[in-house]
Amino acid sequence: MREPGSPLRVIAVDPGLTRCGLAVVDIAQNRSATLVDVKVVGSANTETIGNRLAVIDQAVESMLDQYAPHHMAVERMFAQNNTPTVIGTAQASGVVIAAAARRSVPVALHTPSEVKAAVTGNGNADKNQITSMVTRILRLAEPPRPADAADAIALAVAHAWRGGLYGRGLDTGKLTSRRTSSKFPTANKTGSLTPAQQAWLAAEKRGSR
Repeated sequence: MREPGSPLRVIAVDPGLTRCGLAVVDIAQNRSATLVDVKVVGSANTETIGNRLAVIDQAVESMLDQYAPHHMAVERMFAQNNTPTVIGTAQASGVVIAAAARRSVPVALHTPSEVKAAVTGNGNADKNQITSMVTRILRLAEPPRPADAADAIALAVAHAWRGGLYGRGLDTGKLTSRRTSSKFPTANKTGSLTPAQQAWLAAEKRGSR
């Protein structure tokens, strides 16, 4: 159980069968973040689906037991034209969500645009921008590689900054980030918002579709 005022420990998952990014990050009340662990696991597409999911299951189970996170954040999947990729991503997501549920760890899903806007201020940021900002935010000596590792770290930070620190931003019933009114009271007057706030507002609108 998390003690009042203590850092929020988030395990974040960028799901995928070939490359699944897993990151554990501690986020303090002042929003500063510290990397606890990060890894990318996966398997070749020549393996059976059972074996491929087992690799992810074992990795996330091990990290949940070792680090006892308070929350789990998972990247929310969008429909794509590549049906096998969508199915594989959904299967990987199901495995990690079930592992968290067995330990009563709350789970939230966040869209890629939400994560990009939270970490970079730009909901359309590319992977290089995300990696650069993650390196700065966590004061890392070198950028995390591959990109799946940086994406998982960014997801953990975004989850905490979007409300996880204060017990908000979670909807474990629907397993998705909460759809509420914008956090910016002047959202109808976009001219009065900073560029980062405008990017966040655009990400909120895309995430609610």
